[in-house]
Amino acid sequence: MRSPSFLSVVSILLVVLSFTARPAYAVPSYARQTGLPCSVCHYNFPELTPFGREFKLNGYTMTGIKQIEIPGGGTMTPLRVNETFPLSVMFQTSITDTKKRQPDTQNWNVEFPQQLSLFLAGEISPHLGTFLQATYNGQDDHFTMDNTDIRYANRTTISDKDLIFGLDVNNNPTLEDPWNSTPAFGFPFASADSAPTPAAATLVDGSLAQQVAGLGTYGMFNQTLYGAAAVYRSAHIGSPQPPTAAAGNNIGEVAPYWRFALQHKFGNQYVEVGTFGLFARLHPNAVTGPTDQFTDIGADFQYESPFYQDVITVRGTFIYEDQQYPNAAPAGSSSGSSSGSSSGSSSGSSSGSSSGSSSSSSSGPTPANSSDDLETFRLNGTYHLRNRVTFSLGYFRTQGRTDPGLYAPAPITGSANGSPNSDGLITELGWYPWQNVRLSVQYTAYFEFNGRAHDYDGSGRNAADNNTLYFLSWLVW
Repeated sequence: MRSPSFLSVVSILLVVLSFTARPAYAVPSYARQTGLPCSVCHYNFPELTPFGREFKLNGYTMTGIKQIEIPGGGTMTPLRVNETFPLSVMFQTSITDTKKRQPDTQNWNVEFPQQLSLFLAGEISPHLGTFLQATYNGQDDHFTMDNTDIRYANRTTISDKDLIFGLDVNNNPTLEDPWNSTPAFGFPFASADSAPTPAAATLVDGSLAQQVAGLGTYGMFNQTLYGAAAVYRSAHIGSPQPPTAAAGNNIGEVAPYWRFALQHKFGNQYVEVGTFGLFARLHPNAVTGPTDQFTDIGADFQYESPFYQDVITVRGTFIYEDQQYPNAAPAGSSSGSSSGSSSGSSSGSSSGSSSGSSSSSSSGPTPANSSDDLETFRLNGTYHLRNRVTFSLGYFRTQGRTDPGLYAPAPITGSANGSPNSDGLITELGWYPWQNVRLSVQYTAYFEFNGRAHDYDGSGRNAADNNTLYFLSWLVW
C-alpha cells in the first residue's frame, strides 16, 4: 500500500531531524573564493539572501583569498586570478513515485544520478566573473551545457547614489535575475524528471533554456531600481552549426528581453515587485520563411521577513503569453509544419510544468487556431527554520485557449479536449544537515491536468494519477 510507505519514510526523516548535526560550511566555488559560508549568500541553497543578490550583481567577483597579481605596465598587460581553481560539483540522486504507474514502466523510479553538474564559477579577472554549468543527465547519458552566465560588472555614483552596472551573456532568459521569483531559479528548485508534467508552458518560462545565447546590460540604482535588457539568438545544443531546419524552431533576427524591478526594506521586511517580458518571432522548423509570433509579459514579487530567528520568504509570478500563428492549419485539415516555441528545462529550476506548449519538431503539433494565449500563475512560500529545515508550499496554474492542434489526445501526455489547463499544489520538506547538503521530500498534487480532472488524455488517465512523491539527495561541494 502507498500510505504506509510514505508514512514510514516521513517518520524516519522526522527521527533524523531530531538529532543535532555538527555545523559545517559548504565549500563550492564562491565560498572558496570569498572565504564565507554558504549561509551568507543563501537562506538555504539556491535561495539568495540580500548579500547573495549583491554578489551576483557584482559579477561574482567579490573575493577574500590570495590572488596571483601582476600590475602590468608598458607592454605588459596586468593579471589577477584566484590561487584556488573555481571548480565545484553538484550531485543529485532521486526516487520518484507516481500515484498510478505509467504504462509499461516501473514505479518508484531511482535515478543515480538524476544530475551531475560541474561548475566553473567565480572571478576570472577584476570586474569579470562566471557561472558556468555543465550537466550530466542520466536519461541522456552525456554531459551538455546547462545554465551559463558570464558578466562584466562595475559601479559608480550618480548624485551620490550608488549604481551597479554591467554586461551579461547567458543562455536562458531570466537567468541573469537576482531574485527567485522569475522562472530560471524559481520554486520548486528541483523536481522529478521522470514523472508526467503538463503540456503547456510559455516561451519565457524555460522553453528557450540552453537553446539560445543572449547579450544584455543591467543596472541597480541606489539599491532600489533594477533594470535589464537583452537580445537573444538561437544557439541550439546538439544540432548542426550553423542551425538548419532540423534544429527545430529558430529565432527570426533577435528576440528582445526586458526586466524592471523595485526593491525596498521596511524595517526588517523586504519587498521586491517587478515586471519582465520577451518578444520572439520563430521560424517553425526552418531558418527562413514564415514566423510564429510570441509576446510574453510577466509580473512578479518577492517578500522576505525574519520571524524570531527564522525567515519567511514568499514569491509570486504571473506570465501572459500572446501567440500568433498566421499559417495555422484549421482543426481537421491535413497537418502542416507550423509550430511555436522550443521546449526545454533547466537544472534546479522547475515550474510544475516543464515542456513548452508550442514546442515541436518537423512532426510536432500544428496549431489549429491562428491565435492562442497562455497564462501562468504561481504563488509559493518557504519557512526557513534557522538554516537547518525548510517547509515549502506552492500553488501553480496554467490556463489558455483550447487548441486541438497544439494539445491533441495522446496517452499520458495529451489532452482529450484540446485544453492546456493544469493546476495543483506542491509541498516540500527539506533538511540541511550541513550547509552544502540537502535532503528533501516533495509531493505534487494535480487538480486538473491538460484540461481535465478525469480521463484528461482520452485514454482513461486522471489528473490525480500523476500525483508525484519525490525524494531527493542534493550534494554540492
